[in-house]
Amino acid sequence: MDTFAALAHGMAVAIQPMNLLYALIGVFLGTAVGVLPGIGPALTVALLLPVTYKLDPGGSLIMFAGIYYGGMYGGSTTAILINTPGESASMATALEGNKMAKAGRGGPALATSAIGSFVAGTIATIGLAFLAPWLVDFAVRFGPEDYFALMCVAFVTVSATFGDSPIRGLTSLFIGLTLGLIGIDKLTGQARLAFGVPELLDGVEVTTLAVGLFAVGEALYVASRRHHTEEKLEPVRGSLWMTKEDWKRSWKPWLRGTMFGFPIGALPAGGAEIPTFLSYSTEKRLTKHPEEFGRGAIEGVAGPEAANNASAAGTLVPLLTLGLPTSATAAMMLAGFQQYGLNPGPLLFAERPDLVWGLIASLFIANCMLLVLNLPLVGLWVRLLAIPQPWLYAGILVFATMGTIAAKPSVVELSMLAGFGVLGFLMRRFDFPIAPVVVGLILGPIAESQLRRALAISLGDPMTLVQSPISATLLAVALIALLAPFVLKGLGRFKANED
Repeated sequence: MDTFAALAHGMAVAIQPMNLLYALIGVFLGTAVGVLPGIGPALTVALLLPVTYKLDPGGSLIMFAGIYYGGMYGGSTTAILINTPGESASMATALEGNKMAKAGRGGPALATSAIGSFVAGTIATIGLAFLAPWLVDFAVRFGPEDYFALMCVAFVTVSATFGDSPIRGLTSLFIGLTLGLIGIDKLTGQARLAFGVPELLDGVEVTTLAVGLFAVGEALYVASRRHHTEEKLEPVRGSLWMTKEDWKRSWKPWLRGTMFGFPIGALPAGGAEIPTFLSYSTEKRLTKHPEEFGRGAIEGVAGPEAANNASAAGTLVPLLTLGLPTSATAAMMLAGFQQYGLNPGPLLFAERPDLVWGLIASLFIANCMLLVLNLPLVGLWVRLLAIPQPWLYAGILVFATMGTIAAKPSVVELSMLAGFGVLGFLMRRFDFPIAPVVVGLILGPIAESQLRRALAISLGDPMTLVQSPISATLLAVALIALLAPFVLKGLGRFKANED
C-alpha cells in the first residue's frame, strides 16, 4: 500500500506543467537523436549534462529519463528503415525489421516496435516501482565493507560486460579509477595527482570527462573514417497500422520480451544486448512461421523491441536503489544525480522521495508520449537521416564546447575536454570500451571512502572485508565474474587445439 501512495505522490509531481514539458523535451530529443546512426542516448545525456547545470534537479532527471526511453525507441527506427541500429540494443531488431521494410511492410514493423516498447516499458516501470522499495529495505542493512564489495562487483561486471575483451574493459576501468584519485584527499587533506594545477584540486569533473569521451571522441572517430558507403533510404510503403494477424502474432512476443528484458536489465551485469538476442532466438524457436525468419518475421521485431525497452527500466533498479550504473546511459544519469549533489541509494528514497517517485511516475508519462510521437512522426525521423554527417558532428563539437564553458569557464577545463576527446577517439579506434572509464571515475572515490571506513572501524584488520556474509558473497561473485571470461577463453582454446 505504501508503494501505491508513493507512486500517487510521484504522479502529482510528474504531472506538474514544467515537469511534463521536461518529459516531452526529453522523449523528443531522445527519439530524434536515437534515430541518428551511431548517436545513442548515452551521448545525448552527456551533451545535455552541462546545459542543465542550473536547472531544477527533478525536472532535469525527468528529462534525462525521457531521453533514455526515447533513445531506445529511436534506435529501432533506423534499424528497421536503413538497417543501421541507432544503438547496440537495436541490433536484433534490424535482423527482421529491415527485411520487413524492404518487403514494403515498414509500417507494421515500426508499429509493432512502438506498441511493443510501450507495453514493455509500462510493465517494466510497474516492476521498478514495486521492486525498488524492497531493494532499498535490503540495502539499508549494508555496512561499509558490504558497499565496498558491491562496488567491486560493479567494477568487474561493467569491465567484463562492455566490449569484447575483459582485459580492455579492466584497462578502461583503471583509467577511470586513476582519474578518480585526482584532487584533495578527503581524509588527509593532501593534494593527489594535481601536479600544481589549482583547477585540479577539486578533481576531474564527470561532465567534462563524459562529454569529451562520448561526444568529442565520437566526432573525431567519425571524421577519421574517410570512406563511407552510401545508405539508400527505403520508403515506408502502405499503411502504418498492423493487421489483425499482426496483432495476433505480436502480443505474446511483447510479453515474453518484457520477461527477458526487465530482470536481466536489473542485474549488475545486465544491459540490453543480452535480453534482445535471447528474445530473438526464443521467438525463432517458438514461431509457427519459421520460414519467415530471415525474410521479415514480425515476431523477430516485436520480441527484441519489448526486451530492449523493458531492460531500460530494469537498469534504473540498481541505479536508484544501490547507486550502481549497469549501462553507459545509466552512468551518465548517475553523473546527472551527482551534478546536483545527489547520491542514488537507500538514503535518497528517504531524503528526496518526491524526486525519486516523481522520476518513476514520469516514466509512465514518457511511455505514453513516445507512443503518440513515434507512430505519426516516422516521416520526420526519415528526413533527419538526411543530415550530412559533417554538419551533424560539427554541431556536436560546438555544442560540447559551449556546454563545458557554460558549466565551468576555464582554460584548464577546455584543455581537459580536448584531451579526453583524443582519449575517447583512441579508445574507439582500438576497441576499448568507454563506459568503464566513467564508472571508474564516479564509483572509485565512493569505493575508496567505504574501504577506508571499514578499515577504520576494524582498526585496520583487512579480514573485516570477508567477515560479513553479504560482503563475502559479493566478493566471491566479483572474483567469479573476473575469472570466468579467462577460464572460458582458455577452455575454448584447449578445445580448438584438441580438434
